[in-house]
Amino acid sequence: MPRAHNGAVSIYYETIGEVDDPALLLVNGLGSQCISYPLAWCELFAAEGFRVIRFDNRDVGRSTHLGDDRPDGVAYTLSDMADDVVAVLDDLGLPSAHVMGLSMGGMIVQQLAIDHPDRLRSLTSVMSTTMDPDVGQPAADSLVLLTALPPVDRDGYVARALEQFHLWGSPGWQDDDHSAAIAGEAFDRSFDPEGQNRQLLAVLSGPSRTAALGAVTVPALVMHGDADRLCDISGGRRTAEAIPGARFEVIEGLGHDYPPAVWPRWVELVTAHARAADGAAAR
Repeated sequence: MPRAHNGAVSIYYETIGEVDDPALLLVNGLGSQCISYPLAWCELFAAEGFRVIRFDNRDVGRSTHLGDDRPDGVAYTLSDMADDVVAVLDDLGLPSAHVMGLSMGGMIVQQLAIDHPDRLRSLTSVMSTTMDPDVGQPAADSLVLLTALPPVDRDGYVARALEQFHLWGSPGWQDDDHSAAIAGEAFDRSFDPEGQNRQLLAVLSGPSRTAALGAVTVPALVMHGDADRLCDISGGRRTAEAIPGARFEVIEGLGHDYPPAVWPRWVELVTAHARAADGAAAR
């Protein structure tokens, strides 16, 4: 499988769809792997005429797993992770792409628009925030579960994933069998809780992006569920307010997950946004 390189960091990626179609690159959230964008979901985007790119962020999946090589324990920043996105685009020979990020992935996409605005054709930030302390905060019980000591075996990992889905997933679309299958596949592919901790430190160590987002001119779509208990919807609203001309879409009933029931609307929103951005660029 192909790999991109950002210095010593090797980034595993996959593509779905036709080579000549506009590229849509998907960025994962905290601790999640590229398979968190299931193939069936990617194929829906591909059916709309987009070449989908999914990849493992550093410290998860089949990309490079790092050590804590700085005295403060912060191994890297969100800017470094945005540079990983650029490395994937470079390896594919793509000058730019439509880019969508979920949760931490939304933060990475925001940082990408700040650091490398010429590499985005459009931006979609979902269930994310700007890191302003007054918005986007988790509910108290969600924060406790997020920061709890990780399980050490497969059964414990799957049980913890179900507990998380029950707490901050979409309340009307709970499917334990589906969620357990996803968690088991993720554990079997790669289990590295220390990698997730390093990602979390990268998120927490960064400053607010609100001021910098004010200079972003990339066409932006911000989406958030009104049932999100891990990243309050105020984080999405602030993101949309910060980016000039951004469109804000609320998905009713959506928590901090992406159940198949919302895929059709999700695909419609993102692909329409991407086409509009390409149309505006062509004029």
